[in-house]
Amino acid sequence: MKSGLKSGIILALFITLLIIFFLPAEGSAQPVQVPQIDLQIGGEEGEEDPESLVGFLQLLLIIALLTLAPAFVILMTSFTRIVVVLSFTRNAMATQQIPPNQVLIGLALFLTFFVMQPVLAEVNENAVEPYLDGDIDQETALEIGAEPFKEFMFYHTRERDLALFVNIAEIEGPETQEDVPLHVLVPAFIISELKTAFQMGFMLFVPFLIIDMVVASTLMSMGMFMLPPVIVSMPFKLLLFIMVDGWHLVVSSLLESFN
Repeated sequence: MKSGLKSGIILALFITLLIIFFLPAEGSAQPVQVPQIDLQIGGEEGEEDPESLVGFLQLLLIIALLTLAPAFVILMTSFTRIVVVLSFTRNAMATQQIPPNQVLIGLALFLTFFVMQPVLAEVNENAVEPYLDGDIDQETALEIGAEPFKEFMFYHTRERDLALFVNIAEIEGPETQEDVPLHVLVPAFIISELKTAFQMGFMLFVPFLIIDMVVASTLMSMGMFMLPPVIVSMPFKLLLFIMVDGWHLVVSSLLESFN
């Protein structure tokens, strides 16, 4: 039934495309003409325009940076810790793909916006709005806008991890936070967040592991070797998670870990 409905929808779309592109319009014997698009760099008649070329290259650079925006959102905010802990929670309950990845990532994004709201508000007030009003230039706006993110990352970065990248980069010992460049701070912040997330994930696994061990030993003592313990233990895990209001505890622990 589903395959027949799908085939009917595909056939209807195909017929619609044929009507749009190949049948002539009403009152006209000519087919639909597709306009030609011509992209040129430079002035008319081969005249060189360095300013327009520089502007075009800046536009390409901005587009390239926009493709890297998700990486900046993931690696310079609280998203890494949140999504890893939520993934550990799902794996500890052994519910396979429930909740789905879309739900976990969506929840992680909204929790990230909640945690980063003071930082984003400070960036908007001190960097974005003055830049849009023309009070500061682009370079100044980037420097001012990076400061709140650097303070957030410094607060959640371990000194040992930061020292690791400072030594590998072979830079002089920074005296203040402003002396540490972003290419050194960001990876140190990432591995610190991963360590914290794995520590929280370990604490989440312990109660569910105890349930698995009790169920497995009970099944072995009853001689039920052919029954997988995971099938029997999963309802008990869900019951425990519901009774203790697990999602509330996990989310509250995540949010309090950033205070």
